[in-house]
Amino acid sequence: MARLRVLHVIQNLNYGGMERLFADLVRLLDPERFESHVMYVNYLGRFGLGLERYASIHQAVPLPRWSMLHPGPLIRQIAAIQPDVMHTHSGVWYKFSLAARQAGVPRLVHTEHGRRFPDPWLDRMIARLASRRTDVVVAVSDVLARHLRERVVSHPDRVVLVPNGVDTELHRPRPDDGALRRELGLSAEVPIIGSIGRLEPIKGYDIMIEAFARLRKDWSVGAPPVLVVGGEGSDRAHLEQLIQAHGLGSQVHLLGWRDDVDQLQSAFAFFTMTSRSEGTSVSLLEAMSAGLTPIVTDVGGNAAVLGASLKHRLVTAGDVPAIAAAWTAVLADRARLRADSALARRRVEDDFSLRAMVRAYASLYSGDHPGSNEAIRRSI
Repeated sequence: MARLRVLHVIQNLNYGGMERLFADLVRLLDPERFESHVMYVNYLGRFGLGLERYASIHQAVPLPRWSMLHPGPLIRQIAAIQPDVMHTHSGVWYKFSLAARQAGVPRLVHTEHGRRFPDPWLDRMIARLASRRTDVVVAVSDVLARHLRERVVSHPDRVVLVPNGVDTELHRPRPDDGALRRELGLSAEVPIIGSIGRLEPIKGYDIMIEAFARLRKDWSVGAPPVLVVGGEGSDRAHLEQLIQAHGLGSQVHLLGWRDDVDQLQSAFAFFTMTSRSEGTSVSLLEAMSAGLTPIVTDVGGNAAVLGASLKHRLVTAGDVPAIAAAWTAVLADRARLRADSALARRRVEDDFSLRAMVRAYASLYSGDHPGSNEAIRRSI
C-alpha cells in the first residue's frame, strides 16, 4: 500500500508548546504509513533542528498583498508537493486552506491550539470561511471544542477533540541534582516556585509577579521562596520593570529559554501558571508528568487536565490574593503536596500520552472520521 503524503504547515518551529508538539508529531508518525513534509512560513527555529531526518522541509514562498483572494505562488508550491493530506496549525489556516483546495489537496486537517477569549469578530469570520473548506478541525481541549462548534466552525460536526500529549518517559520525576540552585546561588532549604512558558500577555506573568510580591510581603515562617520562570517573549521588558518596581530583583529569576527543562522541573517545589487563556498547555502536561503539583488558573483546558482529583489546585484567573494564598497553602502542607504530585504524574500517564495523540492524528489523516470531501467542496 502506498504511503500517505502529509504536508504539515506552521508559522515557525521556534520555542513554544505548539511548535514542540508539531515536531514530536512529525518524528513519531509511522514512516511506513506516512511520507511527511514540513512547510514553515517565517523561519525554522529551535524545534526544527534535525527534523530533516523525518520529513522533507520546505519554506513557504513569499506571498503578494492580494494573496487572501488568490495565493497563486503558494497554490503552485503545494501542487508540486502533491500531498494527500495537509495539516495546518494555528496562525496559517485561511491562506493555506484556500491554496490547498485550489491545488487539489484531497484532505485538510487543521488544529486550533487556542483562541483569544473573547475572540474578535473578524478573526471568527476568517476562521469560519477557512473551516468551510476543512475536513476536520481539531481542538486540543473540551472548552475550545465547544467554542469552535458554537461560534467559529461553519459545520460543527467537523470539530473533533485530540488532547495534547507529552512524552511521559522523557518528562519523569527526577531527584534535584542541585544544578539550578548552584546557578542561582540558592540554598537547599529555599522553596522554588516554578513556571515555564512564553512571556506573552496572554500567559499572565504580570499577574504571577503581583501574586509573588504579595506572598513575599506576607511571608513569616521559614526560608522565603523564590520565583523561577523559564521562557522568553515580547513581555519580558514589562515584566522586568514590574520586578524592579516591587523590589524583587533578587527573588524573581527570568531564565529565558532553556534546554534543561528536566533539571528545572526537578528543582521546583511545584509548578504554576497564571494564564488569562489556554488551550491544553504542554508546559503544564510536562510538569505534571515530571511529578509536580500544579497550581494554575481555571481557564481553557486546565481544569480538564487536572481532572477531579486535582481540581482543588485551580485558582480564579486574575485573582492575585487567591493565587498567593494557594501558593502559601501548598508550601505549608508538604504531605498533601507529595500526594498531589503523585496524582499529577498518574493523570498524565493515563490520559495525555504523546503516543495516544499521534495515533489520533494518524487516524484523522487516514480518513477514519465521518465527513464527506464532496460535501465540503459543494459548500465552498
